Amino acid sequence: MAGMRGDDRQPDALFSYVSPEQRVPQDHPLRAIRALVDDVLRAMSREFDGLYATVGRPSIPPERLLRAQLLQIFYSIRSERLLMEQLDYNLLFRWFVGMDMDDPIWDATVFSKNRDRLLNQDVARSFFRHVVDRAQPLMSDEHFTVDGTLIEAWASQKSFQRKDGGTEGDGRDFRGQSRKNDTHASTTDPDARLYRKSNNAEARLAYLGHLLIENRHGLIADAMATHADGYAERDAALRLVRAQWRRAPRRRRTVGADKAYDTYDFVEGSRGLGTTPHVTQNLTRRGGSALDARTTRHDGYARSQHARPRIEPAFGWLKTIAGIRKVKLRGLAHVDGLFVFASAAFNLIRLPKLLPRTA
Repeated sequence: MAGMRGDDRQPDALFSYVSPEQRVPQDHPLRAIRALVDDVLRAMSREFDGLYATVGRPSIPPERLLRAQLLQIFYSIRSERLLMEQLDYNLLFRWFVGMDMDDPIWDATVFSKNRDRLLNQDVARSFFRHVVDRAQPLMSDEHFTVDGTLIEAWASQKSFQRKDGGTEGDGRDFRGQSRKNDTHASTTDPDARLYRKSNNAEARLAYLGHLLIENRHGLIADAMATHADGYAERDAALRLVRAQWRRAPRRRRTVGADKAYDTYDFVEGSRGLGTTPHVTQNLTRRGGSALDARTTRHDGYARSQHARPRIEPAFGWLKTIAGIRKVKLRGLAHVDGLFVFASAAFNLIRLPKLLPRTA
């Protein structure tokens, strides 16, 4: 029996002849995602060329930056420092990013600065559009659902101070004080707004994230982040609907939404863009619902209402897995860029599961 026991000597080999490509199983979920991501990044190569100077010290390749950012979203890695730690010893991560076994990892601060410079609104939206283009055969181009969610800002309530520089109390206890966005602003993140989702909810410094999904598979067709205020959800929804109308002005569409969108401005604005609003009727609001039986009597209205909850898994994934519940970036431009990029990541997770069904 003693001869069958394995040897527990510590390995001292200096070289490995097995590449990361060979170590990653052929059926690993990241393989299909990596193929889609590489296809998108090749299409964006000219855009990347315009972002970098022609002389000087070479920077971190933008393709590797974006792949690393995708890993941080996919695996809910809470900081860039932990991401760099994973890249140091995780062969799967090195393979996905495109790093060799001996490539040195980046300093977390260097990675963050390069990432912030690269992942702006234009690059994030371009990446998102390329992903949507590849998903187009799977997506409905007629029936959509829109909704918004609260994104907590990376700023504390104590940073919400008077704009004129005045002081209130001892700066810690705000009980009994009137604090409004008109007179106050966060010293940490001036773009954040004090906002509450409902009358019974706590007011928080926040942004709003908006999604437009197609109703066939629940893929995200468009996304954006805005300032948080009482009109932002409906205004953003019309902007998302308008973007779809511009791509195909003559196509008739429907858009489902909850009762918060049951206003005359949103209903008439949607109809003006050739889109039939299938919003949930708010019969308790003053003046009644903006929809009548001319819309609600049709079977399509009931189908849109049945499909409307398909937007919730997208919000759930973005807020829990992608870490959008409370963003660690400041400024609307950065928050919007991250929200759009994370929306592209959601589609990338879904696409490999859907593509085989089209075969």
